[in-house]
Amino acid sequence: MERKVEGFEGLIAWQQARALVKEIYRVSRKGDFAKDYGLRDQIQRASVSIMSNIAEGYERGNRNEFHQFLAIAKASCGEVRSQLYVAYDVAYISEPDFEKLFQQCRQLSKIISGLKTSIQTQRKQTK
Repeated sequence: MERKVEGFEGLIAWQQARALVKEIYRVSRKGDFAKDYGLRDQIQRASVSIMSNIAEGYERGNRNEFHQFLAIAKASCGEVRSQLYVAYDVAYISEPDFEKLFQQCRQLSKIISGLKTSIQTQRKQTK
């Protein structure tokens, strides 16, 4: 049975993206990371992009557009993962923070992929 979600806030993908944003802001406000305006701002924007694209795609009310926005959100998730490597490689974040955030990103990417697959299936059923 399909569960009806009331608003984008009910989507697990959006909830997990929100949690990721909170953690990205937490680590990027510390030490040398906070002073590297370019990387700090880029990783913050990329993480916010994930949750924003999930919300915007959902609110469009069209499966095709939602699917497209989920693809953008997933790509932003990859961008955050890549930037985490930079932050770790230049010692802005600790190994435990890197591992935690990296795994959050990977899990979120899988959730978004699952949601994309579900939307794709729904699109095929309505044709």
